[in-house]
Amino acid sequence: MTVDEPLTRSRPRTGALLASARAVLPGLGLCALAVAASLMINRFLPTVSALLVAIVLGVLLRNLAPIPGVFEAGLAYAAKKLLRLGVVLLGLQLVLGDILGLGVGMIIVVILIVAGGITATMLIGKWLGISATQRLLIACGFSICGAAAVAAVDGVIETDDDEEVVTAIALVVLFGTLMIPAVPLVAGAMGLAAHDAGLWAGGSIHEVAQVVAAGGIIGSGALGVAVIVKLARVLMLAPVMAVISGIRRRQSAASVGKRPPIIPLFVAGFIAMVLVRSTGIVPAGVLGAASVVQTALLSAAMFALGAGVRIRSLIRVGPKPFLLALCSTIVVAAIALSGVLLLG
Repeated sequence: MTVDEPLTRSRPRTGALLASARAVLPGLGLCALAVAASLMINRFLPTVSALLVAIVLGVLLRNLAPIPGVFEAGLAYAAKKLLRLGVVLLGLQLVLGDILGLGVGMIIVVILIVAGGITATMLIGKWLGISATQRLLIACGFSICGAAAVAAVDGVIETDDDEEVVTAIALVVLFGTLMIPAVPLVAGAMGLAAHDAGLWAGGSIHEVAQVVAAGGIIGSGALGVAVIVKLARVLMLAPVMAVISGIRRRQSAASVGKRPPIIPLFVAGFIAMVLVRSTGIVPAGVLGAASVVQTALLSAAMFALGAGVRIRSLIRVGPKPFLLALCSTIVVAAIALSGVLLLG
Protein backbone atom coordinates (compact mmCIF):
# COMPACT_ATOMS: atom_id res chain seq x y z
CA MET A 1 0.00 0.00 0.00
CA THR A 2 1.37 3.38 -0.94
CA VAL A 3 1.09 6.60 1.03
CA ASP A 4 -1.25 8.05 -1.58
CA GLU A 5 -3.68 5.11 -1.49
CA PRO A 6 -5.79 6.31 1.52
CA LEU A 7 -6.17 9.67 -0.20
CA THR A 8 -7.42 8.10 -3.41
CA ARG A 9 -9.88 6.00 -1.41
CA SER A 10 -11.28 9.09 0.35
CA ARG A 11 -11.90 10.97 -2.89
CA PRO A 12 -14.77 8.76 -4.13
CA ARG A 13 -16.32 8.92 -0.65
CA THR A 14 -16.14 12.72 -0.60
CA GLY A 15 -17.53 12.85 -4.10
CA ALA A 16 -20.47 10.67 -3.09
CA LEU A 17 -21.23 12.94 -0.14
CA LEU A 18 -21.16 16.02 -2.37
CA ALA A 19 -23.42 14.31 -4.89
CA SER A 20 -25.88 13.40 -2.12
CA ALA A 21 -25.85 16.98 -0.85
CA ARG A 22 -26.53 18.34 -4.33
CA ALA A 23 -29.39 15.87 -4.76
CA VAL A 24 -31.25 17.01 -1.63
CA LEU A 25 -30.66 20.77 -1.94
CA PRO A 26 -33.51 21.55 -4.39
CA GLY A 27 -36.08 19.72 -2.28
CA LEU A 28 -34.82 21.29 0.94
CA GLY A 29 -35.00 24.71 -0.70
CA LEU A 30 -38.63 24.03 -1.59
CA CYS A 31 -39.28 22.98 2.01
CA ALA A 32 -37.67 26.20 3.25
CA LEU A 33 -40.07 28.27 1.16
CA ALA A 34 -43.01 26.30 2.54
CA VAL A 35 -41.76 26.72 6.11
CA ALA A 36 -41.43 30.49 5.64
CA ALA A 37 -45.00 30.67 4.34
CA SER A 38 -46.28 28.46 7.17
CA LEU A 39 -44.63 30.54 9.88
CA MET A 40 -45.94 33.74 8.34
CA ILE A 41 -49.52 32.43 8.26
CA ASN A 42 -49.16 31.14 11.83
CA ARG A 43 -47.98 34.59 12.92
CA PHE A 44 -51.20 36.19 11.72
CA LEU A 45 -53.40 33.21 12.73
CA PRO A 46 -51.82 31.88 15.96
CA THR A 47 -54.53 29.25 16.51
CA VAL A 48 -53.64 27.64 13.16
CA SER A 49 -50.58 25.43 13.66
CA ALA A 50 -47.65 26.01 11.31
CA LEU A 51 -47.43 22.23 10.97
CA LEU A 52 -51.01 22.12 9.69
CA VAL A 53 -50.35 24.92 7.19
CA ALA A 54 -47.21 23.15 5.95
CA ILE A 55 -48.93 19.83 5.35
CA VAL A 56 -51.82 21.54 3.54
CA LEU A 57 -49.32 23.35 1.31
CA GLY A 58 -47.63 20.05 0.52
CA VAL A 59 -50.89 18.34 -0.38
CA LEU A 60 -51.97 21.28 -2.56
CA LEU A 61 -48.64 21.39 -4.38
CA ARG A 62 -48.68 17.65 -5.12
CA ASN A 63 -52.25 17.67 -6.40
CA LEU A 64 -52.41 20.99 -8.25
CA ALA A 65 -49.12 20.84 -10.13
CA PRO A 66 -46.58 18.17 -11.09
CA ILE A 67 -43.51 18.18 -8.83
CA PRO A 68 -40.29 17.79 -10.89
CA GLY A 69 -38.19 14.79 -9.95
CA VAL A 70 -35.27 17.00 -8.91
CA PHE A 71 -37.15 17.86 -5.69
CA GLU A 72 -37.96 14.30 -4.61
CA ALA A 73 -34.68 13.44 -2.85
CA GLY A 74 -34.82 16.55 -0.68
CA LEU A 75 -38.48 15.94 0.19
CA ALA A 76 -37.69 12.38 1.25
CA TYR A 77 -34.79 13.68 3.38
CA ALA A 78 -37.01 16.23 5.10
CA ALA A 79 -39.77 13.68 5.77
CA LYS A 80 -37.36 11.42 7.67
CA LYS A 81 -34.20 13.18 8.86
CA LEU A 82 -35.52 16.66 9.60
CA LEU A 83 -38.54 15.14 11.28
CA ARG A 84 -36.36 13.31 13.79
CA LEU A 85 -34.28 16.42 14.50
CA GLY A 86 -37.50 18.31 15.20
CA VAL A 87 -38.64 15.68 17.68
CA VAL A 88 -35.26 15.90 19.45
CA LEU A 89 -35.62 19.68 19.89
CA LEU A 90 -39.17 19.18 21.15
CA GLY A 91 -37.55 17.96 24.37
CA LEU A 92 -36.37 21.50 25.13
CA GLN A 93 -39.99 22.50 25.77
CA LEU A 94 -40.19 20.27 28.85
CA VAL A 95 -39.11 20.99 32.41
CA LEU A 96 -39.34 17.99 34.73
CA GLY A 97 -39.88 20.22 37.78
CA ASP A 98 -43.04 21.74 36.31
CA ILE A 99 -44.45 18.32 35.52
CA LEU A 100 -43.59 16.91 38.95
CA GLY A 101 -45.37 19.95 40.42
CA LEU A 102 -48.66 18.53 39.12
CA GLY A 103 -48.55 15.97 41.92
CA VAL A 104 -48.48 12.18 41.91
CA GLY A 105 -52.22 11.91 41.32
CA MET A 106 -52.26 13.96 38.12
CA ILE A 107 -49.12 12.29 36.81
CA ILE A 108 -50.85 8.90 37.24
CA VAL A 109 -53.87 10.31 35.38
CA VAL A 110 -51.59 11.39 32.51
CA ILE A 111 -50.11 7.89 32.32
CA LEU A 112 -53.61 6.40 32.26
CA ILE A 113 -54.68 8.84 29.52
CA VAL A 114 -51.81 7.78 27.28
CA ALA A 115 -51.90 4.06 28.06
CA GLY A 116 -55.70 3.83 28.02
CA GLY A 117 -56.05 5.97 24.91
CA ILE A 118 -53.52 3.93 22.92
CA THR A 119 -54.92 0.58 24.06
CA ALA A 120 -58.55 1.47 23.38
CA THR A 121 -57.74 3.01 19.99
CA MET A 122 -55.77 -0.05 18.92
CA LEU A 123 -58.59 -2.41 19.96
CA ILE A 124 -61.36 -0.33 18.35
CA GLY A 125 -59.30 0.07 15.19
CA LYS A 126 -58.74 -3.68 14.99
CA TRP A 127 -62.49 -4.22 15.34
CA LEU A 128 -63.06 -1.72 12.51
CA GLY A 129 -60.57 -3.56 10.30
CA ILE A 130 -58.04 -0.72 10.07
CA SER A 131 -54.39 -1.59 9.39
CA ALA A 132 -52.05 -1.94 12.37
CA THR A 133 -49.83 0.95 11.30
CA GLN A 134 -52.78 3.31 10.75
CA ARG A 135 -54.21 2.36 14.16
CA LEU A 136 -50.89 2.98 15.87
CA LEU A 137 -50.37 6.37 14.21
CA ILE A 138 -53.86 7.53 15.22
CA ALA A 139 -53.57 6.06 18.72
CA CYS A 140 -50.31 7.85 19.53
CA GLY A 141 -51.29 11.09 17.84
CA PHE A 142 -54.53 11.36 19.80
CA SER A 143 -53.17 10.05 23.11
CA ILE A 144 -49.80 11.81 23.32
CA CYS A 145 -49.10 15.01 21.40
CA GLY A 146 -50.72 15.18 17.99
CA ALA A 147 -48.69 15.57 14.82
CA ALA A 148 -45.32 15.30 16.60
CA ALA A 149 -46.31 11.90 18.02
CA VAL A 150 -47.52 10.71 14.62
CA ALA A 151 -44.19 11.80 13.16
CA ALA A 152 -42.24 10.09 15.95
CA VAL A 153 -44.10 6.80 15.41
CA ASP A 154 -43.36 7.04 11.71
CA GLY A 155 -39.70 7.59 12.59
CA VAL A 156 -39.66 4.36 14.62
CA ILE A 157 -41.71 2.02 12.43
CA GLU A 158 -40.80 3.68 9.10
CA THR A 159 -44.30 3.48 7.65
CA ASP A 160 -44.37 2.37 4.02
CA ASP A 161 -47.53 4.33 3.19
CA ASP A 162 -47.08 8.08 3.70
CA GLU A 163 -50.81 8.55 3.16
CA GLU A 164 -51.46 6.77 6.46
CA VAL A 165 -49.22 9.33 8.19
CA VAL A 166 -50.95 12.27 6.54
CA THR A 167 -54.39 10.80 7.32
CA ALA A 168 -53.48 10.51 11.01
CA ILE A 169 -52.19 14.10 11.11
CA ALA A 170 -55.26 15.42 9.30
CA LEU A 171 -57.51 13.67 11.81
CA VAL A 172 -55.50 15.10 14.73
CA VAL A 173 -55.97 18.58 13.33
CA LEU A 174 -59.70 18.12 12.63
CA PHE A 175 -60.74 16.60 15.93
CA GLY A 176 -58.31 18.65 18.02
CA THR A 177 -59.71 21.82 16.49
CA LEU A 178 -63.25 20.71 17.30
CA MET A 179 -62.15 20.20 20.91
CA ILE A 180 -61.07 23.85 21.26
CA PRO A 181 -64.64 25.15 21.74
CA ALA A 182 -66.08 21.84 22.97
CA VAL A 183 -64.00 21.53 26.16
CA PRO A 184 -64.71 25.07 27.47
CA LEU A 185 -68.43 24.68 26.65
CA VAL A 186 -68.77 21.31 28.39
CA ALA A 187 -66.63 22.44 31.33
CA GLY A 188 -68.85 25.50 31.76
CA ALA A 189 -72.02 23.40 31.57
CA MET A 190 -70.64 21.06 34.23
CA GLY A 191 -69.63 23.95 36.47
CA LEU A 192 -65.96 22.99 36.56
CA ALA A 193 -63.59 25.46 38.19
CA ALA A 194 -61.09 27.09 35.83
CA HIS A 195 -58.21 25.06 37.30
CA ASP A 196 -60.01 21.74 36.81
CA ALA A 197 -61.15 22.75 33.33
CA GLY A 198 -57.52 23.54 32.49
CA LEU A 199 -56.42 20.12 33.73
CA TRP A 200 -59.08 18.52 31.52
CA ALA A 201 -58.10 20.58 28.47
CA GLY A 202 -54.43 19.63 28.84
CA GLY A 203 -55.33 15.99 29.34
CA SER A 204 -57.75 15.63 26.44
CA ILE A 205 -56.85 17.96 23.54
CA HIS A 206 -54.37 16.71 20.95
CA GLU A 207 -51.98 19.52 19.91
CA VAL A 208 -50.12 21.94 22.21
CA ALA A 209 -51.37 24.91 20.14
CA GLN A 210 -54.95 23.64 20.46
CA VAL A 211 -54.53 23.33 24.25
CA VAL A 212 -53.29 26.93 24.40
CA ALA A 213 -56.32 28.10 22.42
CA ALA A 214 -58.78 26.22 24.66
CA GLY A 215 -57.01 27.33 27.84
CA GLY A 216 -57.22 30.94 26.69
CA ILE A 217 -60.96 30.58 26.18
CA ILE A 218 -61.44 29.10 29.66
CA GLY A 219 -59.39 31.85 31.31
CA SER A 220 -55.97 32.71 32.69
CA GLY A 221 -56.46 30.37 35.65
CA ALA A 222 -56.63 27.45 33.25
CA LEU A 223 -54.01 28.25 30.64
CA GLY A 224 -50.84 27.58 32.65
CA VAL A 225 -51.94 24.29 34.15
CA ALA A 226 -53.40 23.12 30.83
CA VAL A 227 -50.05 23.58 29.10
CA ILE A 228 -48.15 21.78 31.88
CA VAL A 229 -50.50 18.78 31.72
CA LYS A 230 -50.14 18.72 27.94
CA LEU A 231 -46.35 18.79 28.23
CA ALA A 232 -46.57 15.89 30.69
CA ARG A 233 -48.31 13.95 27.91
CA VAL A 234 -45.54 15.02 25.51
CA LEU A 235 -42.99 13.55 27.94
CA MET A 236 -44.72 10.17 27.52
CA LEU A 237 -43.45 10.22 23.94
CA ALA A 238 -40.10 8.77 25.03
CA PRO A 239 -41.29 5.64 26.88
CA VAL A 240 -43.99 4.91 24.30
CA MET A 241 -41.50 5.14 21.41
CA ALA A 242 -39.09 2.91 23.35
CA VAL A 243 -41.83 0.30 23.83
CA ILE A 244 -42.80 0.43 20.15
CA SER A 245 -39.14 0.08 19.15
CA GLY A 246 -38.72 -2.88 21.52
CA ILE A 247 -41.76 -4.65 20.06
CA ARG A 248 -40.52 -4.02 16.53
CA ARG A 249 -37.08 -5.32 17.54
CA ARG A 250 -38.59 -8.58 18.88
CA GLN A 251 -40.68 -9.01 15.75
CA SER A 252 -37.59 -8.71 13.57
CA ALA A 253 -35.45 -10.98 15.78
CA ALA A 254 -35.89 -13.93 13.43
CA SER A 255 -35.18 -11.93 10.28
CA VAL A 256 -31.82 -11.78 8.58
CA GLY A 257 -31.83 -8.00 8.24
CA LYS A 258 -30.52 -5.43 10.69
CA ARG A 259 -32.51 -5.25 13.91
CA PRO A 260 -33.73 -1.80 15.00
CA PRO A 261 -32.07 -0.23 18.08
CA ILE A 262 -33.58 -0.74 21.54
CA ILE A 263 -34.08 3.02 21.82
CA PRO A 264 -34.01 4.99 18.55
CA LEU A 265 -31.29 7.64 18.49
CA PHE A 266 -33.76 10.50 18.07
CA VAL A 267 -35.71 9.31 21.14
CA ALA A 268 -32.47 9.27 23.16
CA GLY A 269 -31.84 12.78 21.88
CA PHE A 270 -35.33 13.85 22.97
CA ILE A 271 -34.66 12.53 26.50
CA ALA A 272 -31.28 14.28 26.58
CA MET A 273 -32.89 17.60 25.64
CA VAL A 274 -35.49 17.19 28.41
CA LEU A 275 -32.70 16.64 30.95
CA VAL A 276 -30.68 19.59 29.64
CA ARG A 277 -33.71 21.91 29.82
CA SER A 278 -34.53 20.70 33.32
CA THR A 279 -31.10 21.76 34.62
CA GLY A 280 -32.04 25.40 34.01
CA ILE A 281 -28.69 26.19 32.39
CA VAL A 282 -30.09 26.90 28.91
CA PRO A 283 -30.49 30.68 28.36
CA ALA A 284 -33.94 31.98 27.48
CA GLY A 285 -32.67 33.29 24.15
CA VAL A 286 -31.40 29.85 23.19
CA LEU A 287 -34.72 28.26 24.16
CA GLY A 288 -36.61 30.78 22.03
CA ALA A 289 -34.38 30.13 19.03
CA ALA A 290 -34.62 26.36 19.53
CA SER A 291 -38.41 26.58 19.61
CA VAL A 292 -38.43 28.37 16.25
CA VAL A 293 -35.98 25.85 14.77
CA GLN A 294 -38.02 22.93 16.10
CA THR A 295 -41.21 24.32 14.56
CA ALA A 296 -39.38 24.92 11.28
CA LEU A 297 -37.96 21.39 11.16
CA LEU A 298 -41.30 19.74 11.90
CA SER A 299 -43.05 22.04 9.43
CA ALA A 300 -40.55 21.06 6.74
CA ALA A 301 -41.22 17.40 7.50
CA MET A 302 -44.99 17.94 7.40
CA PHE A 303 -44.70 19.74 4.05
CA ALA A 304 -42.67 16.86 2.65
CA LEU A 305 -45.18 14.31 3.93
CA GLY A 306 -48.04 16.33 2.45
CA ALA A 307 -46.22 16.47 -0.88
CA GLY A 308 -46.26 12.68 -0.92
CA VAL A 309 -50.05 12.45 -0.80
CA ARG A 310 -52.47 12.27 -3.68
CA ILE A 311 -55.98 13.41 -2.71
CA ARG A 312 -57.66 10.72 -4.79
CA SER A 313 -55.88 8.06 -2.76
CA LEU A 314 -56.66 9.88 0.51
CA ILE A 315 -60.39 9.98 -0.29
CA ARG A 316 -60.34 6.22 -0.69
CA VAL A 317 -59.54 5.69 3.00
CA GLY A 318 -63.30 5.83 3.68
CA PRO A 319 -65.13 6.64 6.92
CA LYS A 320 -63.42 4.10 9.21
CA PRO A 321 -60.40 6.22 10.21
CA PHE A 322 -62.76 9.12 10.98
CA LEU A 323 -64.86 6.85 13.20
CA LEU A 324 -61.74 5.61 14.95
CA ALA A 325 -60.57 9.20 15.48
CA LEU A 326 -63.94 10.11 17.02
CA CYS A 327 -63.83 7.11 19.35
CA SER A 328 -60.22 7.86 20.33
CA THR A 329 -61.10 11.49 21.11
CA ILE A 330 -64.01 10.41 23.31
CA VAL A 331 -61.94 7.80 25.16
CA VAL A 332 -59.04 10.19 25.87
CA ALA A 333 -61.41 12.97 26.96
CA ALA A 334 -63.38 10.59 29.19
CA ILE A 335 -60.28 9.23 30.94
CA ALA A 336 -58.94 12.76 31.46
CA LEU A 337 -62.25 14.08 32.84
CA SER A 338 -62.70 11.07 35.14
CA GLY A 339 -59.21 11.57 36.54
CA VAL A 340 -59.75 15.30 37.12
CA LEU A 341 -63.09 14.68 38.86
CA LEU A 342 -61.63 11.96 41.08
CA LEU A 343 -58.71 14.18 42.11
CA GLY A 344 -61.07 17.09 42.72
